Amino acid sequence: MKSNVMPSIVQLEANDLKQLVTEVKETVATGLVQVNSRKANSPRFSVVDLWNIRRGAKLARLANRWSL
Repeated sequence: MKSNVMPSIVQLEANDLKQLVTEVKETVATGLVQVNSRKANSPRFSVVDLWNIRRGAKLARLANRWSL
């Protein structure tokens, strides 16, 4: 497959280049209230849960093999 590739040099006007490289002064928001997105009693997915899922899948494959 042939492909004509042009050089990746982008031509910009002086005003556009100046807008792209100017430094923007931003302010940090103050006075915000911290919100905890996770409740203290929320269930967590742990390594043990993943291990149980994998073990269940392995047992299901073995059960499926014996049912034939």
